[in-house]
Amino acid sequence: MTLFEKLIARQIPADIVYEDELVFAFRDIHPQAPTHILVVPKKPIPRIAEAGPEDQALLGRLLLKAAEVARSVGLGDSGFRLVINNGRDGGESVPHLHCHILGGRPLSWPPG
Repeated sequence: MTLFEKLIARQIPADIVYEDELVFAFRDIHPQAPTHILVVPKKPIPRIAEAGPEDQALLGRLLLKAAEVARSVGLGDSGFRLVINNGRDGGESVPHLHCHILGGRPLSWPPG
């Protein structure tokens, strides 16, 4: 069971920002920006490269909910960044697909 599955199951406490039957969003415990929220599908997909055609609707919901959560925490006007890491070199630390919402300050480009 991944860390995120334990958070979803309430085995580990989390600062929950949003939840529905498919998606779970919570504040990152090691924020990389003033606002750093993770949006996680409840279905355990290890990473975006392992999602299949059957996950298309869930992936769309993940992104739409990420934008909705960003707006709900006040990032709608100033802007925000969505990040999905894939694999070790991509910065993935938990093998459960998730989207980072980063905002609350200007974000430089390129990242990393």
